[in-house]
Amino acid sequence: MNTLHNFAFNVYPYICLSVFLMGSLARFDRDQYTWKSDSSQLLRRGQLRLGSNLFHAGILFLFFGHLFGQLTPHWVYEHLVTASQKQMVAVAAGGVAGLICFIGLSLLLHRRIFDDRIRLTSHRTDIAILVILWVQLVIGLSTLPSSLHHVSEPTTMLRLADYLQGIVLMQPNAALVSGIEWHFQAHMLLGMTIFLLFPFSRLVHVWSGFGTLAYLVRPYQMVRARRLNVPGRQSSTRRAG
Repeated sequence: MNTLHNFAFNVYPYICLSVFLMGSLARFDRDQYTWKSDSSQLLRRGQLRLGSNLFHAGILFLFFGHLFGQLTPHWVYEHLVTASQKQMVAVAAGGVAGLICFIGLSLLLHRRIFDDRIRLTSHRTDIAILVILWVQLVIGLSTLPSSLHHVSEPTTMLRLADYLQGIVLMQPNAALVSGIEWHFQAHMLLGMTIFLLFPFSRLVHVWSGFGTLAYLVRPYQMVRARRLNVPGRQSSTRRAG
């Protein structure tokens, strides 16, 4: 295992996570008016609704699928399903969600690049982050045949899960990733890079999405209308003469 491999899988993840957390906090503190998704709906609605819905539905499923699928220790579910069954579910569900997300993102990327008005009003980081996400999806989908081939012997998936759980527990072990197919390694490294770029792109609006969950537990807000120059009710009762 060479020095570059050790840096990429033992040190680089913590650089990305540090920039992700501290950078997001700094941007929220200093540049709150840039904390938005910069919607281009007013310029052109075509492809936006379909592409956005497909992309967000797919990416949310993939995010939580990776989060719980990879970070859940094997002993938690081994009495319910085998590792092979879990991987088969991950391949099937992840493949469908990945394809949905890919179609949606392709529509959004095509719209942003080939519509002159949207392209001219877009930041370079907007297009760059869409391209990076698109490449990440392509690499992720390219891992499906290998994952399906490993279903009967899911050693690779267990090694990747152990590696990622070690990152969370501050016990990184790059040796677990050594010798694994290149697209799995590229998928992880590009995923780390997305976390690195997160605070400097429009992706920060994801935090606001999670922040809306606070509306479920906050107290009701009472609003009282203040009307000025509104005449009071006058009695329509006539005096008896």
